[in-house]
Amino acid sequence: MAILKHIASKNADYGETQRYLIFRHDEYTGKPILDENGKMQLREEYYLDGVECDPFSFDMECKELNACFHKNQKYNEIKSHHYIISFDPKDREESGLTGEMAQRLGLEYCKKNFPGHQALVCTHMDGHNGSGNIHVHIVINSLRKNDVEQQEFMERACDSRAGNKHHLTNNYLVYLKQSLMDLCLRENLHQVDLLTKAERKVTEQEYHAKRSGQKKLEERNRQMISEGITPRTTVFQTQKEYLRASIEEAAASAHDLKEFEKILFEKFNVTFKISRGRFSYLHPDREKPVTGRSLGTHYEKDYLIGVIENHHYFETAKSKNTEQKETVPKENIRNREHSAHQQESTASADTPAAPFEKSGLRLVTDLQHCLKAQQSRAYAGKVKLTNLQAMAKTLAYIQEHGYDTVEDVEKKFSEVKELASSSRKELKAVEGRLRQVNEQIHYTGQYLVYRRTYARFRKAGNKENFRQAHSAELSLYEAAEKFLKEKSSAGGLPSLQTLKDEKEKLLVQKKEAQEKYDYYRDYQKELDTVCANIHAALGQVNSRPVHKHERGERGM
Repeated sequence: MAILKHIASKNADYGETQRYLIFRHDEYTGKPILDENGKMQLREEYYLDGVECDPFSFDMECKELNACFHKNQKYNEIKSHHYIISFDPKDREESGLTGEMAQRLGLEYCKKNFPGHQALVCTHMDGHNGSGNIHVHIVINSLRKNDVEQQEFMERACDSRAGNKHHLTNNYLVYLKQSLMDLCLRENLHQVDLLTKAERKVTEQEYHAKRSGQKKLEERNRQMISEGITPRTTVFQTQKEYLRASIEEAAASAHDLKEFEKILFEKFNVTFKISRGRFSYLHPDREKPVTGRSLGTHYEKDYLIGVIENHHYFETAKSKNTEQKETVPKENIRNREHSAHQQESTASADTPAAPFEKSGLRLVTDLQHCLKAQQSRAYAGKVKLTNLQAMAKTLAYIQEHGYDTVEDVEKKFSEVKELASSSRKELKAVEGRLRQVNEQIHYTGQYLVYRRTYARFRKAGNKENFRQAHSAELSLYEAAEKFLKEKSSAGGLPSLQTLKDEKEKLLVQKKEAQEKYDYYRDYQKELDTVCANIHAALGQVNSRPVHKHERGERGM
């Protein structure tokens, strides 16, 4: 999905922005990458255009305009605004997004939403951490150069006049996000609702803290490994990440707010507080609490109360169901379990007969290899209690599902694992076909848009001059024509409407396949945990690898 970032800069050196857009920079330090001669290196692929200015004299033109209106002369004034449109990495393959297309969309977006401003529009083909997502940088001088017509998003009359500064309000930012969403939907690009609050809110500061912390951790681990010491953790965890993981685990097992507060404090040493109806959490290494709003909507009052109430309702219904089962003869239970297994194996080729419900099972912690438990007797005592609870839940799970031997559980795990693997292959096949259809839609639309231009080119008297004047349109048409000829068959290509209808069907199939895969994947993870706990109780070694998220380990 495309996202929009905004950075306000007080740097009076506009040339620094030009150098960043054109030359290669280290993504960690932000410094330019120099060659062996100490000179800056050009980026491998970029697209640069100027709006209301020449892109290579942007810095000088901005300074001249500022001097003309006697603005942006003070140190604390905002000199420029930097907007970044980051497209989804999947847009390259599934929607046919290219650098030229992204640059065209960036120019359109800039001219529509920042009229009258001097601007640089630059498209980069690489993303942070090797993500490879295409992103567009739009850098505008905070001072408007020309008078423009009053637009609907301008809240003041002076916002359309030359010599006035860019005024970004909350309503204006909402408009910019909506404009980007409309643009992506029009071009059939991946997009989410940017106006909805994030479930997990990760700020720019937290993102960079995570990145720098991971780098330092890796350097320290390399030094420890060279000294023959095995690192305890390989993944850096920020304080907010620790709070999110602790809150999610506590909410999954709590039946009310008091129990939620108790689990957070006793198990994670996190202090829970309610102030003016808002939830906040104090990390053990902080003095100031973190509000649930700054963590995301899934850590605020309304959502957490709903999770806890649903969990309490589920546990109550489960206990009633267990009591009813105890009154039924054991032979009848086994007969029903046997028939249920037969029905499930029959329906396994299609979607599951009943929705899978997680039981909340957790892995038993190995005290012999837990360094923290060896250093703290109090922590070891808590782990032992948690292990007993996990064993009790595992035993109840085995009895509830009618497993008589370890082999029965292992056999069921193998069956579900095969179903998960086949459902994943089915999902990948649907996604592959969807990528092909999206590509056909893109090039078919491109072919139809520029078909008239190509017809005029064929009728033109001076074809060379016509091609020079319409080189971009003709290149796009010829590329689309080449692609469609390669994909054509004896029966010809389907129409654009047929492709769109097929895409709608494939999207439905993808959703069904994703739900099916998620069902068997969660089922497999749960049975994996059950088998691991059984082997731990019997003093056996479980050779099968356990899923990382089930280990219950905490990072730094």
